[in-house]
Amino acid sequence: MRTRLIKVSPSGKPNSAITEAARFIKAGEVVAFPTETVYGLGADAMNAKAVKKIFEAKGRPADNPLIVHISGLNQLDSVVSEINDSAQNLIDSFWPGPLSIVMKKNQKVPNITTAELDTVVIRFPSHPIAQALISAAGTPIAAPSANLSGKVSPTKAKHVVSDLNKKIPIVIDGGPIKYGLESTVVDCTGEHPVILRPGSITYEMIKTVVPDIENLSKKSELRSPGMKYRHYATETPITLFTGQPKATGIKIKKYLAGQDVNKLIVLWHDGDFSKLPNHFKLPANAYEAAPILFDTMRGVDMAAEQIIIQGYPPEGIGAAVMNRLEKAATEIIEA
Repeated sequence: MRTRLIKVSPSGKPNSAITEAARFIKAGEVVAFPTETVYGLGADAMNAKAVKKIFEAKGRPADNPLIVHISGLNQLDSVVSEINDSAQNLIDSFWPGPLSIVMKKNQKVPNITTAELDTVVIRFPSHPIAQALISAAGTPIAAPSANLSGKVSPTKAKHVVSDLNKKIPIVIDGGPIKYGLESTVVDCTGEHPVILRPGSITYEMIKTVVPDIENLSKKSELRSPGMKYRHYATETPITLFTGQPKATGIKIKKYLAGQDVNKLIVLWHDGDFSKLPNHFKLPANAYEAAPILFDTMRGVDMAAEQIIIQGYPPEGIGAAVMNRLEKAATEIIEA
């Protein structure tokens, strides 16, 4: 199979490229497309055979549920069986946007889409191309990140091609991604809503509209994608330093004293590591670092024998950044 890259204006205005991609979705094929979070690998969420092709292309475990994307609230009834007050408050406040909500599913949704669960993860993306594609396809689209399972998520079309070339028919190139981190996932099926995966919609933002929000609960963690397996992994081993910036900077310098610095690369944002032979300075602000994180990780992969990353304080979007880095790391050192 030859993978074609087709460029589409980020405005997402209906055009022949989106119409063609929608025809592939209608025909039961998979299409990679941009969202505001990362590039997704989409198929008709209501077509079990089509959804299976997502798992095959990615090498994704079958017990890892998919997020179902909609282009309008009128599509909700076809995929969910009930919307409680917490879910409705989140919908009213953050949709369309980078927030996915776990709700009780409509039995019309195939079990493969939800990993045999009685719940479904729903998102209404704000990206114009994603909205246009879903609307043109006329069906909700199930879409995990468009990368090989467990690897670094794609924030550019070239990342998708690097991972999935000859595995999928089309990649829609809509340019770089706005947020660069997968969506926040909130489970609204229990007594209290629970954040299963942090993202650009932060705990602090959610708490203003859903005061009883809680963080990850072990009993419900498998209701969301990205919770069970190692993710965001580079080929090169990652050593992650966690703690406050000043402390991690000091800890890294002590660590480097016993290392051959020519064999490693340091991703840093606090303390001066500019004299090292291999280094990359990240933005000091986690909000600014998030959109370039995955691209940077891909860019330095295989450039040395070890990647050292200076973490961020786990507040606000820093919690989402650290969630991704901790899942990617082969070693974590606390400062």
